[in-house]
Amino acid sequence: MPTDLTKIFKAYDIRGVYPNEWDESSARRIGWAFARFAGGEKIVMGRDMRTSSPSLSEAFSEGVRSLGVSVIDLGEVSTDALYFASGKLGLPGAMFTASHNPGRYNGLKVCKAGAAPIGGDSGLSDILDLAQSEEAASGKPTGGREAIDILGAYSEHCKSFVDLGAFKPLKVAIDAGNGMAGKTVPLVFKSLPFEVTPLFFELDGTFPNHPANPIEPENLVDLQRAVVENGCDVGIAFDGDADRMFLVDEKTRLVQGSTTTALVAERLLKKNPGESVLYNLICSWTVPEVIKENGGVPIRTRVGHSFIKEIMAETGAIFGGEHSGHYYFRDNYRADSGMVAALLVLEALCESGQPLSEMTEAFHRYAASGEINSEVTNQNATIEKLAATFSDGKQDRVDGLTVQFEDWWFNCRASNTEPLLRLNLEARTQSLMEEKLATTLGIIRAN
Repeated sequence: MPTDLTKIFKAYDIRGVYPNEWDESSARRIGWAFARFAGGEKIVMGRDMRTSSPSLSEAFSEGVRSLGVSVIDLGEVSTDALYFASGKLGLPGAMFTASHNPGRYNGLKVCKAGAAPIGGDSGLSDILDLAQSEEAASGKPTGGREAIDILGAYSEHCKSFVDLGAFKPLKVAIDAGNGMAGKTVPLVFKSLPFEVTPLFFELDGTFPNHPANPIEPENLVDLQRAVVENGCDVGIAFDGDADRMFLVDEKTRLVQGSTTTALVAERLLKKNPGESVLYNLICSWTVPEVIKENGGVPIRTRVGHSFIKEIMAETGAIFGGEHSGHYYFRDNYRADSGMVAALLVLEALCESGQPLSEMTEAFHRYAASGEINSEVTNQNATIEKLAATFSDGKQDRVDGLTVQFEDWWFNCRASNTEPLLRLNLEARTQSLMEEKLATTLGIIRAN
């Protein structure tokens, strides 16, 4: 009987501790299942720098090839490079990465041909059922295997989103967190007029310097120090597989994902007036306001890449942003790319002639709590208690519970993998935010 794989199949991807929760045998079965689900004669595969990625991807490849399906092997790449390859080659894709998780984890992000998303409700559950079937990966590998280098084409693709002639000399500190940006940043930036201060560009899946999770402020301390010591105009941090990107301004202040979403939306709408822009429902009120102010059409979505990519396909939206640092581009096969977002921010900096702190000042309109997690035994009951307490507000259940009032709002969502509730709250003033946060958290954390 194969290992129970239900623990590692999440809402948006496959992820677990290696080798406790999954191993090469599991990967081989999943490879077979993915090839069976995707159909066709080829799949494209990439991997990050984690110590378990080579053996897991090799086993996955054997599973794919046991169905007679060929593997196009990209080697070590970022997740957005894998999505680019899936789009450019028109093939289903599989990326071995656990993103920002510690080194003992590994996982898989998979997509259909053209980088189309696969989530829990759009294929992952089918892949799980196939992987746990009796016939999974029972044959010998007969499909072919070809190694190709996609990163040169990926680099040119990323730079196609900006006017290279607008770039001017800037000092830029970049923290790769020992992740895949350490490989992609030198390729993309080598011909650009930026003086780069590199931090932790050595690929190392044990993450010896700090976790590759820049959404946590403590993981940006090294970047902030580098900005000060080198007089940098901006600091950029990528997560482990380099699909997410975060900013630090020249004063070392952290730039929230909502602010970056507003900045990139403004940028793209100046180039493409009247287009639609997506934003997820935990983004600041600022984001839809900026979209409207720049002649765009704001479209609110639930959290999660598979949902956003699907709505982007349905609406033709030019861009989508998440507070968590994921930025999606229609002309990037609707996939997210930290690199493209970073280049657009640098283009805006060069053209404005302003420091980043001044550029973003117009987007600091409200006081936000940030995401606060609380361990809760009965998530549904707690959400219903919140709904009853704040019944006088405008409520929706697009993703968890969102309640909006004239001068504040909150969203409370259950974690897909842990007994946690995630709260985001925003208000027109700092004092009101603190007051409402205390009240709301009091309800969530009450025994």
